[in-house]
Amino acid sequence: MSLKSFAAKLFAKNIVGKTAKWANNPVQAQQKTFKHLISIAKQTQFGKDHDFDGIKTHADFVEKVPIRDYEELKGYVEQIIEGNSNVLWPERPIYFAKTSGTTSGAKYIPITKESIKHQVEASRNAILTYIHETGKADFVDGKMIFLQGSPVLDEKGGIKLGRLSGISAHYVPNYLQKNRLPSWETNCIEDWETKVEKIVEETKNEDMTVIAGIPSWVQMYFERLNATSGKKVGELFRNFQLFIYGGVNYEPYRAKFENLIGRKVDSIELFPASEGFFAYQDCQKEEGMLLLLDSGIFYEFIKADEFFNENAKRLTIAEVELNVDYVMIISTDAGLWAYNLGDTIRFISSKPYRVIVSGRIKHFISAFGEHVIAKEVEEAIKIGIEHTDALVNEFTVAPQTSPENGELPYHEWFIEFERIPSDLSKFSCLIEESMQKQNSYYLDLLEGNILQPLKITCIKPGGFQGYMRTIGRLGGQNKVQRLSNDRKVAEGLTTFQI
Repeated sequence: MSLKSFAAKLFAKNIVGKTAKWANNPVQAQQKTFKHLISIAKQTQFGKDHDFDGIKTHADFVEKVPIRDYEELKGYVEQIIEGNSNVLWPERPIYFAKTSGTTSGAKYIPITKESIKHQVEASRNAILTYIHETGKADFVDGKMIFLQGSPVLDEKGGIKLGRLSGISAHYVPNYLQKNRLPSWETNCIEDWETKVEKIVEETKNEDMTVIAGIPSWVQMYFERLNATSGKKVGELFRNFQLFIYGGVNYEPYRAKFENLIGRKVDSIELFPASEGFFAYQDCQKEEGMLLLLDSGIFYEFIKADEFFNENAKRLTIAEVELNVDYVMIISTDAGLWAYNLGDTIRFISSKPYRVIVSGRIKHFISAFGEHVIAKEVEEAIKIGIEHTDALVNEFTVAPQTSPENGELPYHEWFIEFERIPSDLSKFSCLIEESMQKQNSYYLDLLEGNILQPLKITCIKPGGFQGYMRTIGRLGGQNKVQRLSNDRKVAEGLTTFQI
């Protein structure tokens, strides 16, 4: 055992002990965070506008601070860009994380010195927790790769601006710098395909032990490694033992990954975003991720099926139930207040509080009242893969509301297969059965002859990458939209159909 791996185990034990203290007292941890945030921000412009001096309880907060999305917070962000201080947080942000907006172009999410500290600590603690649980620490001596955006930062209003992953690249601890790949120069390449080719060249002869990134783009990296070397990833990197991912559900990719790697490897799921780092997988034997309740974020939850109701109830951690989908609302030490992140989560444990990401409140199919969510379609395709010989690269689902020849409407599944199942009909039936079991509204529509069973449209190899390229979103931080309530994505895939 090297000195570095020995030290990692000692540090891991210390961190896990600290984590247990707040995880075992979740309500107290959130109350402490709430009071701290309100106290710090009382004299900010936002605090004065919303009478933070008069906020003593969560009920006060609900009364004085309405839920906002970025569009409704934008006026405050623009004040910061104009050079004002003490707007959303006492100090000006040290970064803006640039993300894609829906109606107004780019979004500029403030990151403060406090919030970036919590981002970095959460990433570190996820790995340390894994080390403590498994006793595996030798990987810290090997090479690690984090597929991420360019670390080259621009400026907006005198504040450094970039993608979150590019910003995070500036916070890799010194003891990992010698282990980290790719090179700084390669990381700065903007064109994703050029970047991946360069990463392959830099890493194919290295002792890679940890690989991290969004599954769909790590898959692209693995495919290029296979094509270049003629070897499975696990053969090429014999000591590769840990895959770290976030952004999308890994399960639809798992079978394809294990085929590309040639064996199973451990994995850690993360739940990071530009707005904060919310959860990480703290146990290899349990499903879900530990919700971080002591990291500068105060959470509220609204039941997803009530979210669009007027005066929908905003719940605290003390009031949530298991196996219910909630829209997650956050207030943070970056100056986001009652901010609608857009993600839906589901609690699967309360001791400690563990969550899974079930989808996006704006990404669903309910053209006929079925309200299908991402978690359901991901579970269905997982069932199809497990019980057939199919391998799936990517997929998305959209409603077909006006089919030709007067037939009933249906859900259209656009699937890019690595290996088309020998019995496509069986694969389709497995998905259909899973959807009916998971979603009673969907089943009712089928039984009522409002919908007919789903149909599969096969996409050419590389089709989803081609589609992402056409919309300017080919890259390591962009994700294929799993669900649409319209035909926009479906129409974009038209030229890539088989």
